[in-house]
Amino acid sequence: MAVLPTAPIWVSAAVVLVLVILVSAIFVNTYRHRYDRDTFVSVVCVLTLTSLFATVCLLPVDIALVSSTTSNKTGLKKEWATEEVVAHMLLQLKIVYYLLYSLNAFMCLLVIPFAYFLYEEQDDESTLKDRIRGALKYCIGLIVFVFILFLVGFFVPVAKEMNGHIDLDYFRRLLVENHGERALTFITGVLLTLGTILYVIYTAPGFALLPVSMIKSVPTVSTAATASNTQQELLEIQEEIRIIEARATGGNGRRLTDKDRRSLELLQRRERTLLRKQRLENEAMQSSWWLRLTAALRPFTILFGLILLLVAMGVWVSMLLTAIDKIKNSHCGRRCGFILPHAEIFNPANAILVAASRLFPLDYVLIIFLVLDLFISTIVGLAFVGIRFLWITFFRVRKGRTRPQGLLFSTVVLTLTVLAINYALPMIIAPQYGHFGGQKYCSRTVQGHPVDCTHHPEFLLSCTEESDTGICTPTVVSTFINRVTLNFPFFGIFSFWAQFAFLGIFIVTAITSLVRTPRPLSKDDDDEFAEEEEEESLLGSSRRRVGAAWEDFASSGAANTAVGSRSQSYGSNDV
Repeated sequence: MAVLPTAPIWVSAAVVLVLVILVSAIFVNTYRHRYDRDTFVSVVCVLTLTSLFATVCLLPVDIALVSSTTSNKTGLKKEWATEEVVAHMLLQLKIVYYLLYSLNAFMCLLVIPFAYFLYEEQDDESTLKDRIRGALKYCIGLIVFVFILFLVGFFVPVAKEMNGHIDLDYFRRLLVENHGERALTFITGVLLTLGTILYVIYTAPGFALLPVSMIKSVPTVSTAATASNTQQELLEIQEEIRIIEARATGGNGRRLTDKDRRSLELLQRRERTLLRKQRLENEAMQSSWWLRLTAALRPFTILFGLILLLVAMGVWVSMLLTAIDKIKNSHCGRRCGFILPHAEIFNPANAILVAASRLFPLDYVLIIFLVLDLFISTIVGLAFVGIRFLWITFFRVRKGRTRPQGLLFSTVVLTLTVLAINYALPMIIAPQYGHFGGQKYCSRTVQGHPVDCTHHPEFLLSCTEESDTGICTPTVVSTFINRVTLNFPFFGIFSFWAQFAFLGIFIVTAITSLVRTPRPLSKDDDDEFAEEEEEESLLGSSRRRVGAAWEDFASSGAANTAVGSRSQSYGSNDV
């Protein structure tokens, strides 16, 4: 009976998990290339994204569960929240976190690289066994790397000397003694560092571009104007082609120069591209009901974009204030990754979430909205930035145009970024709410024991790391991340200072996008896609012609063979 109060939270989590599987399949099907696709790659991406979305949505579940153990009216534990029940609930959460984190690491470090190399090994002459053997050969290095990470984490010494700053029970429990847990903590720290880099590169610009692109996006009803521009450009190019061809057929004996011939080839290629683009636009114009619907919803899109922009600015201010607070008031500073026992500077995001916790499930909805906002911003950042190293772009992430390799790389980026999001929310954006949710405790005691504060609400205080550990229950994710940063301070230091890079990139991107309309797909990319479509259609017709020719050849060959065999048998009968 004791678990019944938390049953709705677990049921809602199960419903979200089912939706997550559906969303993962839709995401992969939407972004994978129309022609260049691989079934195994798609399955791997769907499974990885399912685990990824489940990890993202587990944070709100974690906060809701620990918040449900305390009564904010009395400031005491609820009757059902005995020590054994709470310990069992936290153990369940811890197991789920470890399973999801381990699954994400396994998919990111082993399964996705195997799928990548398996796809790269594909050719007309290789068999499936050869492809698997080749992919495993390339994955040996990654297996050795993971094994080395595990050994380093197993034997590396953890931080012990805090110079008296671990006198709190909360910090004392964070020190790791178990070697297996220490290894998992170290590997998580390594992946958190990689994820923080990607978080700065993709989530920061995406967090600014998502609302701005919704506000400044061109209405889809402008397809008619686009089609008119395409028709006008097509007529101009056809006129230039006619002029060049007229030079050779003018009857004056003049022949085309090499320059004219090259210009004619370029114009003819551009003409084919525009014809293909015109056909696609005509197909889009046929779905006029959809254009009218999107045009009608345009004001709501702008309104939602403004809301997201306000949320982004509020989060930016909250992150900046928390970072300043940690620098000024953290007891141990760099030696523990800037862990802050108690917030000294007001944090607007934290205050809103704590206030919303009085009207459950309002805070639950808000934290899910914030988590999904950050996650979708990462996808937007991938679409705008692409998979690149410095100025070299390897893959572009586009709807219906993402190559299998780009899809796998994007999945890795999203997987690692989730770790950084799980760090930023409870540590930087809303540290108090991320650690204890909406829990409050009664600071009024009688003979050293807390009492009911129903009639003394002035003694109700929000839970912090310095609060009574018998009443306040920290979230599992905050405990786990604090364990990483306290035992291996380097990871905490890097992740903390990277937040300033996030803030800088966000504000620069926001200002730039307000001045210049962001466009994830340039005209050259659009033309390139149209050329790809044209080449695919030409290749398809070529394959059909080759197939028909081969069937004719095969049938004629079979007929000749039959005639030859009849001739030989006739000769043998004569003999």
